[in-house]
Amino acid sequence: MTASTTRRTTAARSRIAAVGAIAVAGALILTGCGDQTDKASTATPSGKANAAPLFGKLPKKIQDAGVIKVGTDATYAPMEFTEGGKIVGVDPGIAEALGKQLGVTFKFESGTFDTLIGSMQTGRSDVVMSSLTDTKARQEGLDEKGAKTGAGVDFVDYFSASTGILVKKGNPEGIKTLDDLCGKKVAVQRGTTYEQSAKDQSEKCKTAGKGEISIESFPTDAEAQTRVKAGGAVADLNDSPVAAYIAQTAGGGNDFEAIANPTDAGLFGIAVDKKNTELRDALKAALDAIIKDGTYKAALDKWNAGSGAVTEAKINAGS
Repeated sequence: MTASTTRRTTAARSRIAAVGAIAVAGALILTGCGDQTDKASTATPSGKANAAPLFGKLPKKIQDAGVIKVGTDATYAPMEFTEGGKIVGVDPGIAEALGKQLGVTFKFESGTFDTLIGSMQTGRSDVVMSSLTDTKARQEGLDEKGAKTGAGVDFVDYFSASTGILVKKGNPEGIKTLDDLCGKKVAVQRGTTYEQSAKDQSEKCKTAGKGEISIESFPTDAEAQTRVKAGGAVADLNDSPVAAYIAQTAGGGNDFEAIANPTDAGLFGIAVDKKNTELRDALKAALDAIIKDGTYKAALDKWNAGSGAVTEAKINAGS
């Protein structure tokens, strides 16, 4: 092979390589003209694909952050409480399963219960998940008197619970139903539906010609429990799984008894800003998915809360 033949062969190879490069570039350009929306919805900020089945349903802001910020009051075992410096319980367990479907992390931050809904308006949280009962008043942003207090929210309902009546061990007052609280002092956590339940029951007592209920409201349910344990109140009203858990664990099971009132079961919901319908619908789809694959039930069973399981996700099904 002569030198000129070698040069011609090299030049030919260069031309072939150049044509190939142009062809590849053209193919990339054509590929880039495809469905950009789909590609953006399945990629993280680093450009890596997110294989989670429902990642594409999330708002772009959440996709980019990779995190859903959750407002909670982590003082409500077994639903949400702090253990070893970490927020654990039924709600964080459900959230972890939801996160696997959505491809993001649920980051819980504890705050005072009656400020949680407002935290979404300030941007401190994206959702509230804190054993929050889905009520029409909360959906519309109303207080117990029907006055507007702020923006309403939508709920993705994920758990069912009834009123739990927590009394001292031995039940010295013989409390069996809410009617037995007439004329007595009750402790509750401020801002909860059970504070309103106590007020409603007090009116019922008054109408029946019995003594009204004296209600003491505290920032946390733990303080309400302490009041009952000290004998300052005959009962603490909270959610049935919470009352049962406290009765089983407090003082080695020697401090309290729990009485369930299953006739007034209500729904807990993940609260979402009404304007954030994309996030709401993504959460609903994820909840349906974990109900179907069994990870939802596993999260409940870990805390003996299976009796509160729902069979499907619903939006604003509370009353």
